[in-house]
Amino acid sequence: MRSAWPAGYRDGVEEIDRQILSLLCRDGRMSFTDLSRQTGLSVSATHQRVRRLERRGLIKGYVAVIDPADAGLPLTAFVSIKPFDPAAPDDAPERLASVAAIEACHSVAGDESYILKVRVASPAALENLLQEIRALANVSTRTTIVLSTPYENRPPDL
Repeated sequence: MRSAWPAGYRDGVEEIDRQILSLLCRDGRMSFTDLSRQTGLSVSATHQRVRRLERRGLIKGYVAVIDPADAGLPLTAFVSIKPFDPAAPDDAPERLASVAAIEACHSVAGDESYILKVRVASPAALENLLQEIRALANVSTRTTIVLSTPYENRPPDL
């Protein structure tokens, strides 16, 4: 079957844009000069492409990646949640959106509805957070505590 995208495209993204995305995923503070040097484009062409990728929503923002333990949040856990009443509205993400300790919320297939990635200062803080999650979202929880993290925040294979 013939691709709907012209040569040099994959899933609607040109290879040169894919290369820019890959470089920025590894170093979001890379200068336009360094980006242009590594892609073979002029600085102005690189700047235009990055701005276009931002407008299209492929680049959603730039963030600092911190060390949670050094920031006082050494305990990471995954909390699976399931509503007590399966007929209740599926609004747990909205109910929990203001809870700062929840780093990520993933809708999942299986017994649970969502898996939350949380970071807290201590086991006692985790216990308090679990009580807060249960009360706010009217859910049961199942918690897995992370012992170590060999790697995370890896850039995607573009």
